[in-house]
Amino acid sequence: MARIAGVNIPTAKRVPIALTYITGIGPATAQTICEALKIDNARRVNQLTDAEVLAIREYIDANLTVEGDLRREVTMNIKRLMDLGCYRGLRHRKGLPVRGQRTHTNARTRKGPAKAIAGKKK
Repeated sequence: MARIAGVNIPTAKRVPIALTYITGIGPATAQTICEALKIDNARRVNQLTDAEVLAIREYIDANLTVEGDLRREVTMNIKRLMDLGCYRGLRHRKGLPVRGQRTHTNARTRKGPAKAIAGKKK
């Protein structure tokens, strides 16, 4: 297994697909990496030379924020919103949808399982 950015990427998959296993790299970014390093999209990870794997690793380190650093940055951004007390921060703090979705019905993922109302009978 090739290890890039602290992640073991699968060896049997094509390079652009395997790179998406790294948090912060999606299909478009993986494609850009392959084009910048002139790696054919049809090649598999196990067909790459050590020099090519090293080139991919160096490109990602130099140009992208991935894995732990990205998670830390996102967490700090959410914490900043909560400390400011802005609307989005309050929604994060209460565990409710942040981007304007309705909550009268739906939003069960953010709100958790439905709670029965005590004393209400039909």
